[in-house]
This record gives sequence, structure tokens and C-alpha cells, in this order.
Amino acid sequence: MMALSDYIHTFGQFMLRRHGQRVHKIALDAGFTCPNRDGSKGIGGCTFCNNASFSPNGRNAPSIASQLASGRRAIARRTRARRFIAYFQAYTNTYASVQQLDALYREALSEPDVIGLAVGTRPDCVPDAVLDLLVGYRAEGMEVWLELGLQSAFDETLARVNRGHGLAEYQTAVVAARRRGIPVCTHLILGLPGESDAHYHTSLDMVLALGVDGLKLHPLHVVKGTLLANQWRRGEYSPLAMGDYLRIAADLIERTPAHIVFHRVTGTAAQDILLAPAWCSQKWNVLNGIEGELRRRNHRQGEFAQDPHYAKEWAYVA
Repeated sequence: MMALSDYIHTFGQFMLRRHGQRVHKIALDAGFTCPNRDGSKGIGGCTFCNNASFSPNGRNAPSIASQLASGRRAIARRTRARRFIAYFQAYTNTYASVQQLDALYREALSEPDVIGLAVGTRPDCVPDAVLDLLVGYRAEGMEVWLELGLQSAFDETLARVNRGHGLAEYQTAVVAARRRGIPVCTHLILGLPGESDAHYHTSLDMVLALGVDGLKLHPLHVVKGTLLANQWRRGEYSPLAMGDYLRIAADLIERTPAHIVFHRVTGTAAQDILLAPAWCSQKWNVLNGIEGELRRRNHRQGEFAQDPHYAKEWAYVA
């Protein structure tokens, strides 16, 4: 029986080979906000953003330690992992003073079974002082990943979803991070308003050309309490069908060099806030679908990574 990790370079398998045991991320909400919500760059955030859709531990957790404890219990029911990455996930997790950040990150790293950090943030919120802080943890032997939410390489798309930054900020951040030896995982969303297959492939090409160590693919889903939900209700936005997502994800995986780590190839939302598409509540169906599509093609990650003709086929023409 084949598994998804037989076709792609998964984060779980990467950690297993690196540490000789299972290592899981535990998602944390440290109470950060975002410059696109607090008025410094905008208000209301991205049109698709209701953070409950990707913050499973919620914003009412009293401490980092309690969230880690909750995450351990949940993981224990599924696997035998005994080592963890503290994943600062909700909102913009570098959006504070270096002193505040260090205190929060250290609170997580003080747990004996936490071996490192994954820090999710915006490309316009990683000044040199924050990168230097992360370098310091790496010097102490900690795992450190900087997760940058690019979503799309097209400025017009980013403006359409009220992202509050463009490709230029991502370019600056990723070059500065990788120059310091900090591994970067880039998030890309499939199904953003106005985008097509050509946009997704060109965004991947741009990310690969700049250099990246990991990738996350997400389908855009419509959740309650967002501007996107209003647009969907008015018929102004239609999400991807599951079959289209499986096809596009497999296409991008085929074109991603085999050494790059896929931290995620889908994203879900809780049924109590998800409006559309319904399949975004079914993580395992999507993962099995991607595995099935790659098996059907008899292709693995990197199959077309070095094929310039294939890359040219998807070059986006404005």
C-alpha cells in the first residue's frame, strides 16, 4: 500500500530521517495581531481571513504551556511522537518587539520535548533584528523554520484580497532569511479570486527561482465572518472543485524539486465556520485524493522539475 510520503517529500518524513523519531508541529496562538488588522497597514485583514479557520487551539488559551499540553494530548491519540515543533501560527507571529518575541519563543522552547520553532508571519514583518533572533536559536541547536505567507506572486491578486503587501516584500524577506541560513517555508493558496492554473504555476516558478526550503499548499475556503463570504453569497466568487484542486496540486508537486519539503498540501476549516467548499472539511479525503492522482500518473515530486519545456508551457502572460 502506497502512502502520500511515497510520492512527495513530507515534513513528517523529513523530521523522521533527521531526528530518528517522529516530530510533530503543535499549532499555537500567542495573541498576536496583524498590521493589516490593527490599522498600521489596513483594517479588516485579508478578505479570506477568519483566524479560527487555522487556529485549532483558539485565542482563549491561557498560556503557551497549556496549548502545548493540549496539543500533546491530541497528538498522543494519533501517533507516538515524543518530540515537537512549537508552531506559532495564528496571525503575524513576528509582529512585536524582539524582547517580547524572545520571551514567547523561549516559553515554548523551555519545554523539554520541544526541539524548535516554526514561526508563521507576513513577508513585510521580518526585520533584520527578528531574523537575527531566529539565527540565535539555530546556533543553540534548535530547529527553526520561518513560514512566509506569500499566497500568490501576483500583486494584483494580493491587492484584490487586501493582503497589504506585494511580491517585493517577499523577495526581500526570503533572500535575507536564506542568506542567514534560516530555512523558509512559503505558503501558496490555490483558488484565489481571478487566478487560473497559469497563475499558480507562475507563482511556484517565482518562489523556486528565489530559493525556498519548504512549501505549503492550501485551497482557498470560504469561512464565516469574512469579506470573501459576502462575495461568495453574492455569487462573485466560486471556490475550486475538489477534482480541480487535486489536479492542480499534483501538477505543482510534479514541478517541485525533490529536495524541497512539503509541510502541507491541503488546508481545512472546522465545519461550524466553513461555508464552501464542503470538501475543505475532509482533510484525509483530499490527501488520499492527491496520493491517488499521483499514483494514477505514476509521477512523484520533481518529475518535471528540470524540464524547461514544461515550465515554459505554464509561463504566465499578463
